[in-house]
Amino acid sequence: SPLTRDFRTWKRYEGGWAQDLSIFDFAKHTLEPVAHSKRSERDPMWIENHIYFVSDRDGHLNLFEYDVESKQVGQLTKNDQFDVRWASRGEDGEIVYELAGELRVFDTKTKADRALSIFVPDDGVASRPSRVEVGGRIEDFGLSPKGERVVASARGDVFTLPVEKGNARNLTNSSNAHDRGARWSPDGKKLAFVSDKSGEEQLWLVDQDGSGKPEALTTDRKERLNGLLWSPDGKRITFTDKSGRIWMLDVATKVLTEVARDRSGNAGDTSWSSDSNWLAFSLGEASGFRSIHVWNANEKAVARVTDPLWNATEPVWDPNGNYLYYFSDREFAPQLMGLEWNFCANRTTGIFALALRRDVKHPFPPESDEVTVEKEGDKKEEKKEDAKKEEPKPLVIDLDGLAARVARVPVDADNYGNLQCNKDTLFYVKSPAGYYGRDGEGEPVLMAFALKDKKASALVEGVGGYTLSQDGTKLLARAGGDLALFDASSKGKDSKKAVSTKDMTCDRVPKEEWKTAFAEVWRRFRDYFYAPNMHGYDWEALRKQYAPLVDQVGHRSDLNYVIGEMVAELNVGHAYVTGGDWERPERVPVALFGGRLELDPVAGRYKLARILRGQNEESKYRSPLTEVGVDVKVGDYVLAIDGVELGANENPYRLLRGKAHRTVEWTVNSTPSTDGARKIAWRPITSEESLFYLDYVLTNRERVEQLSGGRIGYLHIPDMGADGIYEFIKWYYGQVRKDGLIVDDRNNGGGNVSQMVLERLRRVLLGTEYSRNSEFAGTYPQVVFTGPMACLLNENSASDGDIFPWMFKAAKLGPVIGKRSWGGVVGITDHGPLIDGGTVNVPEFGHADGQGNWAVEGHGVDPDIVVENDARAILDGRDPQLERGVQEVLKAMETRKGALPPRPADPVKTK
Repeated sequence: SPLTRDFRTWKRYEGGWAQDLSIFDFAKHTLEPVAHSKRSERDPMWIENHIYFVSDRDGHLNLFEYDVESKQVGQLTKNDQFDVRWASRGEDGEIVYELAGELRVFDTKTKADRALSIFVPDDGVASRPSRVEVGGRIEDFGLSPKGERVVASARGDVFTLPVEKGNARNLTNSSNAHDRGARWSPDGKKLAFVSDKSGEEQLWLVDQDGSGKPEALTTDRKERLNGLLWSPDGKRITFTDKSGRIWMLDVATKVLTEVARDRSGNAGDTSWSSDSNWLAFSLGEASGFRSIHVWNANEKAVARVTDPLWNATEPVWDPNGNYLYYFSDREFAPQLMGLEWNFCANRTTGIFALALRRDVKHPFPPESDEVTVEKEGDKKEEKKEDAKKEEPKPLVIDLDGLAARVARVPVDADNYGNLQCNKDTLFYVKSPAGYYGRDGEGEPVLMAFALKDKKASALVEGVGGYTLSQDGTKLLARAGGDLALFDASSKGKDSKKAVSTKDMTCDRVPKEEWKTAFAEVWRRFRDYFYAPNMHGYDWEALRKQYAPLVDQVGHRSDLNYVIGEMVAELNVGHAYVTGGDWERPERVPVALFGGRLELDPVAGRYKLARILRGQNEESKYRSPLTEVGVDVKVGDYVLAIDGVELGANENPYRLLRGKAHRTVEWTVNSTPSTDGARKIAWRPITSEESLFYLDYVLTNRERVEQLSGGRIGYLHIPDMGADGIYEFIKWYYGQVRKDGLIVDDRNNGGGNVSQMVLERLRRVLLGTEYSRNSEFAGTYPQVVFTGPMACLLNENSASDGDIFPWMFKAAKLGPVIGKRSWGGVVGITDHGPLIDGGTVNVPEFGHADGQGNWAVEGHGVDPDIVVENDARAILDGRDPQLERGVQEVLKAMETRKGALPPRPADPVKTK
């Protein structure tokens, strides 16, 4: 028969991908699409005169057959809940496939369909209950009211730990619930925490010593909860939900009151006054800034107390009842950029104090040394005053004019966060300037500012979070993964006491944890998916459909597969489920040299077939064999590695194993003989990926240079993250005076910097400037590209790599050339680990165009000019998409000149 095994052709239809079957007739040299359905058709198998394939033409993936003679399509399986997966042909015409976690066989002769009964002997290690140490997985932590014990949540359990003496206590110890966010009651008797043991996250209360059973404080919550905070009198607890609502719970009556809603959905920095009558918090504004608000528990009224023009966050009450401290971005002198005349807003945050009443004095008044005269009865008055302070007075706030009664704490503006205070000291974290793709200059430092001395001092270097005890005397901080207790004062650095976590263990029951994790993922999508209608799907029905499969899970990878199938029903990109307990053997690092060896079978020796180009000025593009002093070239034979002879029967990479972090010595020669051989030493790298990428970029630049006579520039953006912005900055500025530019977005892995790139490319020349002795014109703006541009994209341009070409078109910067992009642009976040440390990213931020229509997701970006990089062209060393891009830019250059206008004649001002 002239008919042979078929290939697959792809096309798009409105709403998503379509994949049609096609048959190529070698006699007629024709390709005939068959079994049209405008749906996805896959896994074709030729059996006698039929083509068997999998298609979702009835809504779920099922097995179909196509009769080549009659050209009729028949449906062989009818599964209306789960999909047929991984269909494969057997030797006698059987088709084996996976369905709902089991293997099935379809006999094409008898049309019989049966399940395979498979038993695999297994020790059940992955599903075996075990006791595990969880000290390295602390999710959150807090302190007892006076700092004697620590409370911590880890692997779904709530623990308390001694600071010095005693044992750790696991208060919840259950694999069927994710317990977290525990906070100690002010009287020290109870712990409040969030738990999903009922199937939904609720507030619970448990005795701090582990006696008694946990008590549910709420029963009707149906959303993710965070931010538990006790009032100082222990009568109320505030918390936030996933929608940004702040709730107040009366512990005795269990009555809930909604305090406020953050319209940006990000409430969380709540703070109780010492008299338990006022709550302070920040709420989001439409500008993206936040404003400080206060709420009176008696009057149930909310008042904004800072101007919405300025960003203000993290309010904390002065325990003495005089001030409300907070952060605000009020330093506007920016850091300057080196490559262009532009700014970066850095070190913008200051610390401020609002005077709560008109009669409150300035917190940092002018000072003058005066003689202290002690009056009779002063000591008695002090004792009386101390006695009065034991019971806090009701706090009075003069709201009228409060925003204007502000004083700046005398510390330089910087990158501050996590503000807390006691009677004598302000505590805050100072962080280094942030970079994209490299570490900041230094580590976060926990600072302590003494209110009396007006001096700030470093308390903890490399801090990763901290909290104060209720009485303000102790401070618990995490640094380098370890917990330590300090005296809460500016002089507390030397009081450090390490808190041991080695006794933190829980009894892990994997099958219970897997059910808990499954439920967590389902709720996360319910609570955070960007479209409340869940794309029209019945999310509750899908939970019921997939939950029974969790009973069949035998390994964490199985669970991720089941969850992945469930969230895939929503037909959305970026729905990632990863992690959990996986066995990952550590890989032995191999010393790589940035090239390729090939065996000379005649000589029985290896020789260098390729040396990858490097740019040794940059560490990420260092190519070992091109470094100064390394005397080797393509064609040289490598005769020995570190003195061990390298022959035809040896694997050279075996001799490089485990040597990635030391110098390697080769014996090399231009011939396979040891006569006249020389020794060279080179410094290895552990990955050659960056060198292959560099070669791709350099090859494309050279091709563009050749095709355009050097007039057109080229840059590639590999992603919209750290690497992508690095490459853009690297290649853009040096080519800004080219007459044209190719911006290559192909295979862009996404990220979030596309708007930074577009901001540069969209600039328009407004003017030029000239000086006496320079031949070059300056521009206004200082850096602006003036020539025509084109953008290249392909099927692997993804996420923010989708958004970039979309916005390139919207900005009318030039033609977009190539193939339609991936079409996944709903942004994601991570709302904390699952019970076993696994991760779920929920698509949370949908993308719409400037007219308010959903865009790109599920469709991609249509190029203005469709160009296929077919396999034949690629094998011939061509790049049709790049070539077309050059043609289009050259054509545009005929009418749009990229060169700057000439210098005008010198002005004459004698008339």
